[in-house]
Amino acid sequence: MTHPRVQRVVREHRPPADERAWGFTHVECGRCGAVVEVAKFSLAHTSVQWTAEAVLACAEFSASGAAGGSSALIATCASLRASIDAAVADGRVQVLPP
Repeated sequence: MTHPRVQRVVREHRPPADERAWGFTHVECGRCGAVVEVAKFSLAHTSVQWTAEAVLACAEFSASGAAGGSSALIATCASLRASIDAAVADGRVQVLPP
């Protein structure tokens, strides 16, 4: 059991909660249909969360694997990048302020 004084000190020095309203949006690749989660924090900063299913569905990752490469060494999927850019342009993915 944690001492009450320690609990109070931790509570008083806890950083403020992140109150920004942001979240991830599903984006489907226009080439292969792989679905990833995307958040944009600026025009230059995009966070993409891949699932195992999306990695397996990605046409560019599959092509690299078939050629003996590794998807871990691919910097980006150009088809997915184009799909994300289109989602930003048509308002499906919002660029959220920091």
